Amino acid sequence: MFELLSSLPDSSLLSRIQFAFTVSYHIMFPTITIGLSLYIAIMEGLWLKTKNPVYLQQVKFWMKPFAVTFGMGVVSGVVLSYEFGTNFSEFSTIVGPVLAPLLAYEVLTAFFLEAGFLGIMLFGWNRVSPKVHFIATCTVAIGTVFSSFWILAANSWMHTPAGYEIVDGVFHPTSWLEVIFNPSFPYRLSHMLLATCLSASLLIAGIHAYYLLRKQHTEFAKVGFSFTMKAILILAPLQIVVGDFHGLNVAEHQPVKLAAMEGIWETEKGADLRLFAIPDQQQETNHYEVTIPKAASLIIKHDLDGEIAGLDQVAKEDRPPVPVVFFSFRIMLGLGGLMLLLGLAGWIARRRGRMFESKPLLTFSVLMIPAGVIATLAGWYVVEVGRQPWLVQGLVRTTDVVSPLPAQSVAFSLALFVTVYSILFITYVYFMRKLVRKGPATIESLLNDQSTHGQDEDLPATLNPAQVDVGYTQEMSDYIDAHNTDTRKGDH
Repeated sequence: MFELLSSLPDSSLLSRIQFAFTVSYHIMFPTITIGLSLYIAIMEGLWLKTKNPVYLQQVKFWMKPFAVTFGMGVVSGVVLSYEFGTNFSEFSTIVGPVLAPLLAYEVLTAFFLEAGFLGIMLFGWNRVSPKVHFIATCTVAIGTVFSSFWILAANSWMHTPAGYEIVDGVFHPTSWLEVIFNPSFPYRLSHMLLATCLSASLLIAGIHAYYLLRKQHTEFAKVGFSFTMKAILILAPLQIVVGDFHGLNVAEHQPVKLAAMEGIWETEKGADLRLFAIPDQQQETNHYEVTIPKAASLIIKHDLDGEIAGLDQVAKEDRPPVPVVFFSFRIMLGLGGLMLLLGLAGWIARRRGRMFESKPLLTFSVLMIPAGVIATLAGWYVVEVGRQPWLVQGLVRTTDVVSPLPAQSVAFSLALFVTVYSILFITYVYFMRKLVRKGPATIESLLNDQSTHGQDEDLPATLNPAQVDVGYTQEMSDYIDAHNTDTRKGDH
């Protein structure tokens, strides 16, 4: 036991691993819910406009996966705020005057909107008018976007700090507009929102493709599959364009991160684009390079002979872990290319009138279900690992603000997180699979529900206010009936 404890990494590394694990786990769920909430709002709007029940069928089906995923995001997100204080206490002290208000705004706007209207969205059917319910659904969707706004404003400031002054070693804001709309924020917000919409579109398209392959719920599946394939066709190339602008911003403000992304060790003019390589951080070189001559300069500088700063511009201790950044960037790019290919394949199949019968297209769609989430995670690894060793770019080192905790304590909490989160994820996948296998309600049952006071039987009664209310009402009615019967018997 003592030998095991003595071999543990230092608490600084363990704290960073723990935060990386918990934030990676958390980000999977908002990546889905933001885009999914927008999809549900669009479908509900189409239902109100056209009165076509196929759109209501989409809303009622996807609202359940949204609720489960949203709950997972809330539970896993709460932990992150505490980790700032427990594992990075000095960081909270130094940047608190800048970042704390931004995170508070996220609670006051996004979280309150979501918490206030989520109940109406999930349980308000037949309790409020259709228009009021639609407003609640739109408000929840807006709340998820607001959440992204404030979280990315805070995170982007750590990459491109602006609008601050340092007094006695503590950051203080001098301009909130500059803090919020820092140089990288517009690009990163656009990139992230498009990523969430793509991730949700891939999930929705994949589930509908699964139904079409199995010839189940075909009319329902055709509506969702057609809509999301159009969305992927638009969003995938748009994401590539926004990503290019984001890359130009990184080249201007974080050239070391860019050099790690491209595997450029020495400053080059007419830099090659490395499609594949194995970066060697110790030897400061790449092995087994596969390159396109001058393509990196063309893409980044829009000039074949443009100069790209290399990792040699900074000391070794100021460089990020190059292999992680390099491979994460290529995973993101590769998956982005597959998304574009899927969108184009769907467009071709649509033109040929075989969108719903093409097994290769449908199989491709099913396989691409996790691609959006994986690409988003890879992109965040590029962003966050590429900023290292800095927590606030060029100003605060990560190792300088880690709490002085015993390595054994951090290792224990990390192991606990891995265990609990693994169980939660297995549970999440189980319920999502159960919802998918059950499929949507029939249009006839939905129309009946609109005219009767139905209840959602898929959620446990203890978690479903609608069912609790109905159950208590029934119990009270039974009690009154029994009491009246006894009273009549007594009168006789």
